Amino acid sequence: MENYQHQKKPRVLCLHAYGNSAEIFKKQLVLNWPEIVLDKLDLVFLNGPFLLQDKVDVHDTCYEWFQASEDLREIYNFEECVQYVEANMEKYGPFDGVLGFSQGAILTASMPGMQRERVALTKVPKIKFVILISGVKFGGIEFGCPKLAANAFASPIECPSLHFIGIFCWPSIIGS
Repeated sequence: MENYQHQKKPRVLCLHAYGNSAEIFKKQLVLNWPEIVLDKLDLVFLNGPFLLQDKVDVHDTCYEWFQASEDLREIYNFEECVQYVEANMEKYGPFDGVLGFSQGAILTASMPGMQRERVALTKVPKIKFVILISGVKFGGIEFGCPKLAANAFASPIECPSLHFIGIFCWPSIIGS
């Protein structure tokens, strides 16, 4: 047990939901996850690359990872998003895992497959695990698939994954 306490904490890149920010996501996790879990992880929160123009809040700037058409069939700026994430993984990493919530989980779910296919994330170490909160996968019944992630789900991912599925009622903390 003593050796475990001296091991370094897994470094985890955290990707927020659509219309959210790194700061808000951090507050949400701190308020909702047990301290015993949070103390065992080195969490790094990143803002999405695109400023969300149609959601203006007086307290926070809101971001998105990529854009989609109204019916969610067409995905835009996904390649730019992945390049942005990879550049930040190089800058702030190395990372052991990636945690994503909602739109961040959609991106996170595709990352090990894109890395396996060697179409993206080739400049960073292999992702060892993913944690997905309220996500869906590209190419599902009602969701399009960007070209870069076309084969991301062609075979099972080769790393452990933890999935949180259900309705999440985060307390309203915008501006707190």
